[in-house]
Amino acid sequence: MSHSSRTNRRIFAWPAVIAILGAAGLFAALLGDGAWDALAWLGLGIPALLGLRGLCGR
Repeated sequence: MSHSSRTNRRIFAWPAVIAILGAAGLFAALLGDGAWDALAWLGLGIPALLGLRGLCGR
């Protein structure tokens, strides 16, 4: 039985990126209007779309 171990960096890379995007989106939503709103939509929309993609499958 072959077992390939993964490093912690590889395991937690995507969840960390998603968390940073969400935090950046929340922070941008607090800062102001205009371009900040667009950044907030992106920062909060991308993790939401990735979550829906995971729920719906391929």
